[in-house]
Amino acid sequence: MTEICLASIVEGHGEVDAVPTILRRICTAIDSTRVVAVLRPIRVRRGQIIKPGEVERYVELAARRLGGRPGGVLVLLDADDDCAAGNALHRRASDQRSDTEFAVVLPVREFESWFLVAAASLAGHRGLRGDLQPPQRPDGVRDAKGWLQRNRIDGRAYSPTVDQPALAARFDLEQARSGAPSFDKLWRDVERLMSSGAVDA
Repeated sequence: MTEICLASIVEGHGEVDAVPTILRRICTAIDSTRVVAVLRPIRVRRGQIIKPGEVERYVELAARRLGGRPGGVLVLLDADDDCAAGNALHRRASDQRSDTEFAVVLPVREFESWFLVAAASLAGHRGLRGDLQPPQRPDGVRDAKGWLQRNRIDGRAYSPTVDQPALAARFDLEQARSGAPSFDKLWRDVERLMSSGAVDA
């Protein structure tokens, strides 16, 4: 069976480890028999990648890392207040490498918003409250990191580099998918990238 390869571009230090964990979990849930190589993400600040010529440069680097294997490149950046930015970034990426499949996903507000949607599945883990429940409007929380910090009871500070990968390995994917349209988009995009050029050997 042909190996699928997924490259990615992220903006946060914690996401360098957290995103591959999420991608592997999604790939396994979609098709546990499919061999998928998830490459270590390329990290670049959001303010940098949206500059003229920069997304093109980084997607070129990511596309080359695929080495001609089927699959594609995921660009994952916080939406902040610019949810429409994904379409422009996707066009720029595709114009740069029309021979490569791309997906651009922008979690509403920030990456941790997916954890807030599935907060119940994180109760009692990483110092979080044992009765943890999602906020009323998870996608309306502007400081998801701060929300996680306020709901810790172990006295420690929330650390993206330490806590993001651990929470990424734990949060309920179906809860996140049903409650966060951006996470459902990620799921569907991964499914599309997995099927891109994938044929039985």
